[in-house]
Amino acid sequence: MAKEVVRKDSQGEARRLPSISKATPKVPVIGVFATSDPRIDKASRTRCQNIAKMAADCISGSVVLPDKTAVPVVYSTVLIDGEAQADIVAQQFRKAGVDILVCVPDTWAFPQLTTISLLQQFGPNTPINITCGNSGPKPGVVYAHALNGAISQYGRMVALNVGTWPDTGMNPKMTDQTAKNLIDWCYAAVTAVALRGRRVVILGHDSMGMETALAHVLPTRNTFGLEITRLDMKLLADMLNKKAYNQKELRALRGWINRYVGKRLELRDQADSERFDMSLAMYLIVRDLMAELNAIGGGFMSQLEWGSDPRGIPLPVADVMESFFNSTFDHNGRKAPLPYATEADVQGLLTMLFMTYLSGGNPPLFMDFRKVWEAWEIKRLAKKIGIKKLDKKADWINSGLVDGDNSGSAAFDWAAEPGASVKKIMDGVGMPLADEGYFPGGGNSVTFMTPAGIEGIAARCAYSSITGLFSIIWDQAHTTEVPKELAKAMCQLTTPTWPHTFVVPKYASMVEYKQYPPANHFHMTWDLPVARLQHWMDLTGVLSVTPWAGRPAFVEGVDRPQPLIHLINGGQNAFKLLRGR
Repeated sequence: MAKEVVRKDSQGEARRLPSISKATPKVPVIGVFATSDPRIDKASRTRCQNIAKMAADCISGSVVLPDKTAVPVVYSTVLIDGEAQADIVAQQFRKAGVDILVCVPDTWAFPQLTTISLLQQFGPNTPINITCGNSGPKPGVVYAHALNGAISQYGRMVALNVGTWPDTGMNPKMTDQTAKNLIDWCYAAVTAVALRGRRVVILGHDSMGMETALAHVLPTRNTFGLEITRLDMKLLADMLNKKAYNQKELRALRGWINRYVGKRLELRDQADSERFDMSLAMYLIVRDLMAELNAIGGGFMSQLEWGSDPRGIPLPVADVMESFFNSTFDHNGRKAPLPYATEADVQGLLTMLFMTYLSGGNPPLFMDFRKVWEAWEIKRLAKKIGIKKLDKKADWINSGLVDGDNSGSAAFDWAAEPGASVKKIMDGVGMPLADEGYFPGGGNSVTFMTPAGIEGIAARCAYSSITGLFSIIWDQAHTTEVPKELAKAMCQLTTPTWPHTFVVPKYASMVEYKQYPPANHFHMTWDLPVARLQHWMDLTGVLSVTPWAGRPAFVEGVDRPQPLIHLINGGQNAFKLLRGR
């Protein structure tokens, strides 16, 4: 049989791509589009185009990554009337790198011919939002309900934001609440998309044998698209021994500590000073390792092998290193917080990572779930130490509080109120010697007292091998203060040389709070809207766990409305469990 000859010409040659020296991770792009009906008058169609621009401008600059890079937003003036226009907009969006979709309808249209024809040209996990005014004339809100129902019935997650903008006029503006609802969803979508394909770096193996902190590699990859790079702590020990860091920068970092911490850095002798410098060198080495790997978070096992096992050569603690990573600044100036977990607590790292992205780069707080103080216990301690008069209106006197403290990972930022200067923050930070009983390798801890009035979300990620799902146990919370004499006594009952944050949950009682934590660590991020966390859990299939008797099922203006796909599938948990099979 004659052999077929395949001919090639110059046009059939493969194209060699140019080489690059350093990869730049993809930044999510939000694409805004409008639908319409070809039978509708020209003025109404122009209004639809103007609304697409209005919505895009509303989002642009309002959604940022942790390093404060604004997430790009594009919009199309091509109104999707049918399949042909859906193909055009899909091509426009692909060229622009769009991976998040926002539909802003203002007139009636036909769902399958329009948005669904566009949506089917993107991956199945592409987030989509429908934001509309409660408009009567054409009406876009009717289309929004039809589209939301159609997408939900074929099993795809979609968020509906029925907001408000004027029924008439060529250049309507959405209300602040409508914009807030849209921006909160965009943060959730960006967090879900931005973390796919990224990686965290864990030094050491399982977190001190804590099953509640294991690196569940496959579920983490399948649920969030995150990779976990695992390095042995021996590499860090070897690089310290080889002095594989810029010694000039180490001197600059030590000078920065001397300037901002000064005498609050506790050192007995030159040996203590050298051990502290080793802790600073660890920051520089690990920072460079993480940058080399384009990592967005990390963790360090430490105990027991690194600094606590006398069979080896105990090395200094990593507390200062971990605090620097989580902070919004270091000796080189302002920077993005890089979530970092003490004790290689991967589930703690994931919690902080998600909330840092959802908040647009606010610093995470890593704490032991240390001592839960019911109100009666605080009163009893106050009486014992001779404090006779307590403020009966104080939050802690009625609700109690949690003393959150841990030897590492506390961002320096939590030593002052949000927005404080670096000097103001560091004025509240001390660095006492580490407890030699627990840490014979020596080094220095970090300590401070978080001020009252910082509001945010306190939460903790968990995993279940039974369902194969992750969950977040969470509540709104704020920080509080007690009289100094009482605070000192309370801290003495835990570990006084570690950072302390007195946390008051919004809805959980202290009895509930101390019974329901999924691990011995919990985490807090300030100025994180509840709706963002909820939208993100919708997009990722993470279970939302709020077992607090005092929390309503829906808090208007705080919670996001339940997606329709939850409601028609037996509820939020039922849907996520079905999808997780």
